[in-house]
Amino acid sequence: MPRFSHRFVEDYDGLVGFGLDRQTDEATVSAYLQMFSDDDCMGTLVPRMSQSELEELFDLLSGLLRRHFNEQEYHRLFLKEEHHHD
Repeated sequence: MPRFSHRFVEDYDGLVGFGLDRQTDEATVSAYLQMFSDDDCMGTLVPRMSQSELEELFDLLSGLLRRHFNEQEYHRLFLKEEHHHD
C-alpha cells in the first residue's frame, strides 16, 4: 500500500483559481501542489530547474514545514513514519 496519497486533486470538482476567497484559495493550493508533485510533472520540470530554483523551492517547502508542523506532525504527516521520543 502506498504511503503517500493524492486523493484531493482526484476528488475535487470545485473551482481552481486564486483570489476569490480563502476556501477556494486553500483548495487551489492543495490541487496545484498535488498536480505539481505528479511523477511525470516532476520528472520533466526538476531537471530543467536551475540550482537556485531548486534551493528556493526546497527552502520554501522546508520553511513551511518548520513553521507549521511540530516534530511529531513532521514525522507522521510529512515523512509518514512513526516518531518515538527517546
